[in-house]
Amino acid sequence: MNAKTKDMLATVLFWLAAGFVIVLLALLLGYILVHGYKSIDLAFLKSNPETIRAGGGIGPNLFNSFYLLFLSMALTVPVGLFGGIYLVEYARQNTFTNIIRLCIETLTSLPSIVVGLFGLLIFVTKFGLGYSLAAGALALTVINLPLMVRITEETLRTVPQSWREASLSLGATRWQTTYRVVLPCALPGLITGIIITAGRVFGEAAALLFTAGITTPHLNFDQANLLHPTSPWNPFRPGETLAVHIWKINSEALIPDIRRVADGSAAVLVLVLLIFNLLARWLARRFARRLTSA
Repeated sequence: MNAKTKDMLATVLFWLAAGFVIVLLALLLGYILVHGYKSIDLAFLKSNPETIRAGGGIGPNLFNSFYLLFLSMALTVPVGLFGGIYLVEYARQNTFTNIIRLCIETLTSLPSIVVGLFGLLIFVTKFGLGYSLAAGALALTVINLPLMVRITEETLRTVPQSWREASLSLGATRWQTTYRVVLPCALPGLITGIIITAGRVFGEAAALLFTAGITTPHLNFDQANLLHPTSPWNPFRPGETLAVHIWKINSEALIPDIRRVADGSAAVLVLVLLIFNLLARWLARRFARRLTSA
């Protein structure tokens, strides 16, 4: 077999593999959306879930998902960014930093159910947070922080070293170089990484079963006291997210319209994740175009 034939054969195999993945993904998404779009309307998105009767919605679950996303990212993004900046811009390459990277890579591959059990022991029990959004946010931070550090580190390494050297040669300090040269150039990649991490938070369920709980109290949006048990903004109340709600509906629900609620919830979750990914690509392109045209 000559080189031209080998090249053609490899190209065909790559196209077949890519086509298989695309078809499989299209079938999966199509199945979820076709079965779930009929259940999605304004009443379904706003109403409370039912435990016995039919006709329940996902309003509190959808709110809990977005609020937990905010709490988790408020912890993950700054710590992850500063951790990645330290490893790239300040830390020396030695045994200590190699151990740090090994720990980060190990934590990245840690199963979320293990993090959930860790959160149950530490955040729920030892810290006394109970089943709450705060405990869930901390558990999600443990899951996403290694990924955020790795994304930041890899993105900052794409900035040419000569740009740093030019900035330092003009008299700028290391922090000024990082703040005014490195971070603006790496901004598109960082934004993409943040939004991808956020999408991962939205779809997480296993860790939240043991930390955020599988129930939601009655939420009173007129309640001004942030620490009141019925306040939707209280981070110390339990909160069932949309992904946990899907698991609960399919495993132990007693409502007569289980299929309708489960299909609609899955379709909403998939649509939100698709929007997150499309938003990441749009923002990355927008910032990249603005930086290259400046």
